[in-house]
Amino acid sequence: MVRNHDGEQHTFARKLPQEGKNLFVAGMAEFVGTFLFLFFALGGTTAVNTAGPQGTVLAADPSQLLYICICFGFSLAVTVWMFYRVSGGLFNPVVTLSLVLVGAVGPVRGVVVFIAQLLAGICAAAVLSALLPGPLMASTTLRDDTSIARGLFIEMFATSLLVLSILLMAVEKHRATFTAPLCIGLALFVAELTSIPYTGGSVNPARSFGPCVATRSFTHYQWIYWVGPILGSLLATVFYKIIKFLEYETCNPGQDGCGFDDRPCGMQYGNGDGSNLHQHNAHGSMGGMGGAIAGDNTGLASNHQHSGSDMSAQRNKLDGKLSGDTHFGPDGTYRNSTATVPNANVRGTNANFGNVGGVDATGYRNATNLEAGADAAVDGYNNVRV
Repeated sequence: MVRNHDGEQHTFARKLPQEGKNLFVAGMAEFVGTFLFLFFALGGTTAVNTAGPQGTVLAADPSQLLYICICFGFSLAVTVWMFYRVSGGLFNPVVTLSLVLVGAVGPVRGVVVFIAQLLAGICAAAVLSALLPGPLMASTTLRDDTSIARGLFIEMFATSLLVLSILLMAVEKHRATFTAPLCIGLALFVAELTSIPYTGGSVNPARSFGPCVATRSFTHYQWIYWVGPILGSLLATVFYKIIKFLEYETCNPGQDGCGFDDRPCGMQYGNGDGSNLHQHNAHGSMGGMGGAIAGDNTGLASNHQHSGSDMSAQRNKLDGKLSGDTHFGPDGTYRNSTATVPNANVRGTNANFGNVGGVDATGYRNATNLEAGADAAVDGYNNVRV
């Protein structure tokens, strides 16, 4: 940070175009995240497949399978949780493909991220190969009694589970979105449990391609670890598109309620582009994980509010006008103030105040009082808390 004689702050980053910075950050974050994910996952796989201290090779048994699955599932969950606010935490070229197809990631950003993920897979495998004693034993191969066709479809269905968990838990916004990294990690854990005994459990072209490059060893059926995951990604994407087109939210309403009725409870999550406005009181201002994935960086600073198409908030809508020198005090009584609220519009648990003390403020930021220029929040459904 450098200051000039007028006290103004100048940084090199501020002079760069924001779109270019976003692409660089997304590519760098996906490279680092994919590297960390595969470094620990492939490292654990090599450890369990390598001869132990006494020179005995670990037998292929359920404990060995479980060890590898835990390495992959936990490694993905941790790295996604760390990076989802930065780049979305994709770490898989076929996941990137799916998000481009549903419009959550732009084509240019998708290409940048795709390349970064493949390079990260190669680097992770190369570093492990140089770091660990003995050869890198983390390549994906078919079992002797597993045909290429069987391996292809196993990879397809295993990948579809992973991609579908991302679409329904991360791209879609709801009260359980904050648990998306855990769900994604568990989805990979389950997919690996089924696929590892037969195909080696790729579910990710970067995971299979990296060790092949590092060891300079390619099987003649390497292509199934590309085609299978791509088909699985397309399968999950088509299913997601169909249920979105059919407005699946109306099939099981009230899932984001408080439990005693179908009214929304607390801060609601909305897609950054407002594409899920049919959900109850979905707010574009809460980008959450989807905002990071979509690259719109919407965040809490946004002043846009979108209400659901069913207009459920109309039931408890309060249009009023408070003027003069009165407002609510901390004890619920009135007291004098210079603040005016010419148009209070309360929808559900969120209050949108047009002008407070001459300052344009959209309230879902908490305030301890309603002095001039302060923001207002809503406690429950109809009580103004100050």
